Amino acid sequence: MSATVKVLIADDQPLVRRGLALMLAPEPGFQVVAEAADGAEAVRLAHEHRPDVVVMDIRMPVLDGIAATERLTAELPDCRVLALSTFDMDEHVVGALRAGACGFLPKDISPEDLVAALRVVRDGEAILAPRLLTRLISTHVTAPERRPAPAVPSAAEGLTPRERDVWRLIAGGSDNAEIADRLGLSTSTVKNHITALFAKLQVRDRAQAVIAAYETGLVTARREE
Repeated sequence: MSATVKVLIADDQPLVRRGLALMLAPEPGFQVVAEAADGAEAVRLAHEHRPDVVVMDIRMPVLDGIAATERLTAELPDCRVLALSTFDMDEHVVGALRAGACGFLPKDISPEDLVAALRVVRDGEAILAPRLLTRLISTHVTAPERRPAPAVPSAAEGLTPRERDVWRLIAGGSDNAEIADRLGLSTSTVKNHITALFAKLQVRDRAQAVIAAYETGLVTARREE
């Protein structure tokens, strides 16, 4: 793996693209290899430049970020996608996670958080704002008119009680240290449970595990009055 993190920025707003590129310019170990104004261009440039991470806006012309993420996940599996969303509620972020994005961040992210997120994603982990993710899924995935049939019912039935406990805490936004503290386990044991959990659910990361938790009814939305 190259020490330099190669980044492609895809956003239909030139000022946003430039702003993100300027955030990364002074950071050692990062190289913005290309900028795309729509999803189709992002896919084409990703094939050409083979970035480690594509920072992908969700709402773009020609080919939106969700469709572009689906294509990149299928065509360039080593290329990770980090979705961007306007802060607060955006149902399209859930679609991006289903399409294969490794997580999402609000567009007003700080330079420090962007750099940290890109490193995490490049290293094969998911990056997301747990509480914001939970709010998104609570509102959109569980809405009766949008809720699909449970994606992994048979796999969920095969989980151990401890794996279900871990899954429920992940869905609530807990990190590994918090799960270990809640369940009285070591962090290494928690990691082992998560590895087994992901394999049984056939999910890639925490983002997809949270979506599966809502879609299978393990956890339910809190209705805000």
